[in-house]
Amino acid sequence: MDINILLALQDFRNGAGAFLAGFFSKMTWLGELNTALIIMALLYWCVSKDFGAYLLMGWSGNRLVNGMLKVTVCAYRPWIRDARVVPYGDSITTATGYSFPSGHTMNAATVYGGGAVRKDLPRVLRIVLGLLVLLVAFSRNYLGVHTPQDVLVGAAAGILVMWLTVKLMEWVKIHPEKDLLVVCIGVGLAIAVAIYAAVKPYPVDKDAAGKVLVEGAKMANDTFKGVGWCAAFLTGWILERRFVQFSTDISMVKRFTRLAVGLLSYYAVSLIFVPAVKNWISGAPGTFVSCYLQMLYVAFIFPWILKRFEKTDSEQSGF
Repeated sequence: MDINILLALQDFRNGAGAFLAGFFSKMTWLGELNTALIIMALLYWCVSKDFGAYLLMGWSGNRLVNGMLKVTVCAYRPWIRDARVVPYGDSITTATGYSFPSGHTMNAATVYGGGAVRKDLPRVLRIVLGLLVLLVAFSRNYLGVHTPQDVLVGAAAGILVMWLTVKLMEWVKIHPEKDLLVVCIGVGLAIAVAIYAAVKPYPVDKDAAGKVLVEGAKMANDTFKGVGWCAAFLTGWILERRFVQFSTDISMVKRFTRLAVGLLSYYAVSLIFVPAVKNWISGAPGTFVSCYLQMLYVAFIFPWILKRFEKTDSEQSGF
């Protein structure tokens, strides 16, 4: 039935619904990894440190859950299951790993759903953010890269993780001395997921020509990314709390300065440094290390640079 739904959407997309394909391509872009990470990083650096840390904490949990479920269920992508399914345009290029659950949907559930579950935000804004989650989820069906159950479970799991993250962050505020316990448990879970993904057996189904349909080791790459991001955020989060303690209670000029410098430096790290690390260290270790360093930059290194620079700037100004 799930494939039939995708085929019906495909028929509509190829006919009367062609004009919507561009719109849903933009919606799916809102759920891409780098889009989500940039939004969260800028919120963390420039707008609200607490809100940004909450989103990044929830995203770390969601990446672990997503990676764990993907390598456990090992669901093939729709076009592998049925050759009649033809994804729209180049949407297939961002459809990495196993199909279940949808990573884009869980990213959207983190960034936008994370705001929707926060009762301290205006009701109208929460409704809009919730609508964005639904649009990103449906875009994955409309473009033919995920089945309905992929996105439904992705949305439900993502929202649940963010609700639990709200409770976790509230608990940490009441018990700040317990932050190291949170980090130890989180990193321990990340290590466990990495070991599980590395040692478990994967399906070796073959096509009519005897070629393996999907290589499990490659599909597990997304899981190792999630492990790296999660472990790095938790490490950076506690290092920032202990040794940096930067603030987002700053002037508008400093906010824009942070935004500009942050964007440029993030792209330098992501487009130059991360690929260099992957070329230097191959396989799963390279994936883990590159993603670890990328997130450590977001959570700790750039805030440390900000604190050092802004402190020096204030001293030179006589403050």
